Amino acid sequence: MSGPPTAQATGIGRSWLPLVLVCVAAALLPAALTGSSVALPDIGTDLETDLAPLQWVVHAYNVMFASFMLASGGLADLFGRRLMFTLGLSLFALSSLASGLISDIVLLDVLRGASGAGAAAVMTAGSALLAQVFTDPATRARAFSMLGASFGMGLALGPSTAGLLVGAFGWRGVFIAQAVIAGVVLLGAAKLPESRDPDATSVDWWGAITFTSSLFLLTLSVVEGPQRGWGDPVVLGGFALAAALMVAFAVAERVQRRPMFELSLLGNPRFIAVCLVPVLLAFGFVCLLVFLPSYFIGVNGMSPQGSGLTMMLLTVPVMGLPLFAGQMLRFIPVGWLLGLSMLLIGLGAAWLTTLNPETTLIGLLGPLMVIGSGVGISFGIIDGAAVSSVEPARAGMAAGMFNTMRLASEAIAVAGMGAFLVSLTQTNLTEQLPAVTSDEALDIGALANRVAQGDLAGAAGTVTGDETEVFGVMAASYTDAFQLTLWILAAVCLAGVPFIIGLLREPRPSADEGAPADADPATDAPVPTPRSEPAGDAH
Repeated sequence: MSGPPTAQATGIGRSWLPLVLVCVAAALLPAALTGSSVALPDIGTDLETDLAPLQWVVHAYNVMFASFMLASGGLADLFGRRLMFTLGLSLFALSSLASGLISDIVLLDVLRGASGAGAAAVMTAGSALLAQVFTDPATRARAFSMLGASFGMGLALGPSTAGLLVGAFGWRGVFIAQAVIAGVVLLGAAKLPESRDPDATSVDWWGAITFTSSLFLLTLSVVEGPQRGWGDPVVLGGFALAAALMVAFAVAERVQRRPMFELSLLGNPRFIAVCLVPVLLAFGFVCLLVFLPSYFIGVNGMSPQGSGLTMMLLTVPVMGLPLFAGQMLRFIPVGWLLGLSMLLIGLGAAWLTTLNPETTLIGLLGPLMVIGSGVGISFGIIDGAAVSSVEPARAGMAAGMFNTMRLASEAIAVAGMGAFLVSLTQTNLTEQLPAVTSDEALDIGALANRVAQGDLAGAAGTVTGDETEVFGVMAASYTDAFQLTLWILAAVCLAGVPFIIGLLREPRPSADEGAPADADPATDAPVPTPRSEPAGDAH
């Protein structure tokens, strides 16, 4: 049961301010993830840090963003959605500003984690605000589609804008720019409608603690795997404890009177299919946004600006296709469209395996545009499909769970791909590097770390031998690792296509049943009859 919304609207035009503010914030938050990846080589050089702490500039933000989504939703229900939106955005802005001013990598990692916690509050409270403002199912679906397109645009533009900022102002400019944009959004936050759930009496702290701890330990174990060795007791213990905590989380949610993660939604095949899409996108798109810039900088010798502009080949379709994809739903079922998007991403990733140190912009144009087209199609419809896959009264809960799974999968995928690249690069360097150097005291692990963070020139300068030959071996080792990883990403995306199409297939009504009386234009799927009260369980 939920309380009445503070503001209602039957059309998007009548509630433009909440939609604009939430969408701008939704674009900023993922840009803070993918944009920081472009700054990593400069951060590593300036702060003279190793790969493991440097990776946590990205991982700390991502893990805290995903981990605090559910707890933030409960706090927003209890204390007010506008309040949590404002507090979260303030924390994000202050942490980002401080990140651009300090010179200690550990403190930078902590501040990035704080930014992620603030981002979680902004995203959950913003989604809940939209669920309250737009009570009409069709209009709500369009609003959430715009929210998803904004999130995708932020992911896509992050590397390009960060590359320009790094070139003009250095890596600190990336974080300071994020703080400035957050501050501008804060100026309008006071005009947002306030709403809360009158039935919310407490926060599911057991669920929040077990989920956050599990995701943190899983990410930590994945990151430490290449550093300590995958058979190290600390790494294996971390995986085991993460699994145990996830089981404890599931138990905690089952016994809660008002769980923050409604496990019963996982029995809805359409919702499962919609949640599978961001998992595949995390592997086929988000990982490329994070790791391709470092490859371009370290192997191809691009500047941060050049790397950012090259990434536009991947991101331009992501910005242009979402609105077109929404119109395509009038003619093509949502399951087939999402299946097509995954097919394009998988084929594009397979095509991108031609990547090598001599690859030109012309060689990158085809695969990056194909991947970007697939992503653009999915971003235009996925959020609307998520909230429309359940009855309207549970739209807020569905949005919260969908965003949690999206961000958790991104955190795990980015950490996993980073660890996989380092491990493969270590193996390749162990086999190939002795042929070009007489140095018997090589620290292959440290060299692989520097190569994976894009500092090939610096790594080559520490090895005895012809620097050009050493650099060539390192570039070839990293390229081989990247190509194998791309084949795996392609296989994962292609394998998901039949599952998505099958789970989202609409059963045809029999002749005596007739067609559904009402349909959601955002998903071309039947809209359940709304309950007498609007959604108030939005997370």
